[in-house]
Amino acid sequence: MTLTRSDIDASGTTEGSGGRRWRLRATPNTDGLRRPDGSVPWPTAFSALLAHRGVHTLEEARNYLGAPGDLTDPRLMPNLAVAVARLAQACRAGEQVAVFGDFDVDGITATTILSEGLTALGARPLPYIPDRFTEGYGPNVAAIASLHARGATVLVTADCGTSAVPEVASANALGIDVIVIDHHTVPPVLPDALAIVNPKLGVWTDEAGAEREYGSEPAACGVAYKVIHDLHDALGVPYDADPHRALVALGTVCDLAPMLFENRDLVRLGMDALAKSPRPGLRALAAVAGVDLADIDADMCGWVLGPRLNAAGRMEHANIALELLMTASPERAQELAGSLEALNRRRRDETTAACELATATLTPEEQTAPIVLFAHPEMSLGIVGLVASRLAEQFRRPAIVAQIDEATGEARASCRSIPEFDITALLRRNAHLFKRFGGHRAAAGFTIDAARLDEVRAALLVDAAGHLDASSLVPTIDIDVELPIAAVNSDLLKWLARLGPHGIGNAVPKFLARGVTVQDVRIVGQDGTHLQFKLREARVTWQAIAFRLAEHAVPAGESADIIYTFRRDSLRGTVQLEVLDLRPAQAD
Repeated sequence: MTLTRSDIDASGTTEGSGGRRWRLRATPNTDGLRRPDGSVPWPTAFSALLAHRGVHTLEEARNYLGAPGDLTDPRLMPNLAVAVARLAQACRAGEQVAVFGDFDVDGITATTILSEGLTALGARPLPYIPDRFTEGYGPNVAAIASLHARGATVLVTADCGTSAVPEVASANALGIDVIVIDHHTVPPVLPDALAIVNPKLGVWTDEAGAEREYGSEPAACGVAYKVIHDLHDALGVPYDADPHRALVALGTVCDLAPMLFENRDLVRLGMDALAKSPRPGLRALAAVAGVDLADIDADMCGWVLGPRLNAAGRMEHANIALELLMTASPERAQELAGSLEALNRRRRDETTAACELATATLTPEEQTAPIVLFAHPEMSLGIVGLVASRLAEQFRRPAIVAQIDEATGEARASCRSIPEFDITALLRRNAHLFKRFGGHRAAAGFTIDAARLDEVRAALLVDAAGHLDASSLVPTIDIDVELPIAAVNSDLLKWLARLGPHGIGNAVPKFLARGVTVQDVRIVGQDGTHLQFKLREARVTWQAIAFRLAEHAVPAGESADIIYTFRRDSLRGTVQLEVLDLRPAQAD
């Protein structure tokens, strides 16, 4: 049945290409965004975008669109005061402080912030990133013993540690004070650390007996920044925050932290710092990637700089990326950036091959199960998360990809989910199956005996079937407002730019346009899956690109309905439409 304009407005949904569901959000009440005379300070369509983001009054709009305001009171962060007091003691005494980080961008930036901050204040940090392939994620007993032998009296984790119960116990037995700086989901049993600085602890009681709650979800780099900022204040030392704000922006974007409240302000502050950063490693990394830091935005962080930094820990060792961020030598930075560029190319090639293997191996029944689960001994441990992300996107359901280590008899898995399903809650409900597990709503990981793989697969499938709504497995694009392309002008684009940076909780606005004329269609891309074309409405013509939609092309000269957003054409320096889905124009 063909849906008409009245049908989509009444039901909110219709069908696009490839079975995708188009869902037009209900028109919100925007009366509070009007001036007393009924006018608005921006193009009319912009009011709906604000309302969809919880902004309902002119005062709220000024706060949301204006310069970043005050950050969340650090006194609300669980156990921050205890952590700062112990680190201040370490700085005054020149103690050696082990900084144990994770091997992703969030962990690397958090480790850099902590190491540089402690050095500036008199402590002697020992930054340590584990080897993904031989040590795995998080603190381990052997590494802690080694750091103790090197003189560490304090151990600070960076983006890990909330679940490290036996590892923290081993540090305590050696006389090491442990401070956990993390943002991952809190397990039922916490390690016996001196301080666990994790905003996900929720409501907590301070030393005066008052209940407090942080109310925001910074990534680990944001938590580390809070610690170092307060540590400078505690020691009465001025703090030049910009170098670390730049790293917080990078880590927050790359870790897909919610782009709301304090995180959004941290990223906005950090983008300005990133654009003018003198850090040799960042400048060298941008250069090898063919971009200019002066043009930095969230997309460049997430799609250009982040993958190259992550490639170190995925393919060799994250120390390459850590050294890149911390080096003061432009020559060394260029050398390290070149290594990361080569590793990133290798990472792309291996990920593509692994995804092709998974797609060819999974049966139709496995591809349509509540969870896609793929395990293989030839799968590199460094790319299991990337492959899981691709499969979750491809099959529109949670995906688990495991590497089977035949030498140890273990299977180590990475999990990626869809917005409607909490993957870590699934693991928590089945905790008895795993040797280790952890993560957050969208991404997680676990380790099991490989011999139990079939048992684990069966249990997780049964559990997911009972908790996953089948309707959520239909690919759905949520549309903010209907906006004819002829109505878009430079004024609207300027206002749209002020909604960012975008991410989870603050998605890029998506628009619906009906009956636009398709012109000059070309299939592009190495694999011939993308479209380049022009779209015309009345006297207005836009250049457009559509990724992975070549098979759904509408012929030139015909009319189409489109869902679109805007993207900057890096080659031409102009703004073009990015078409997220299209179909032959429906009857009006």
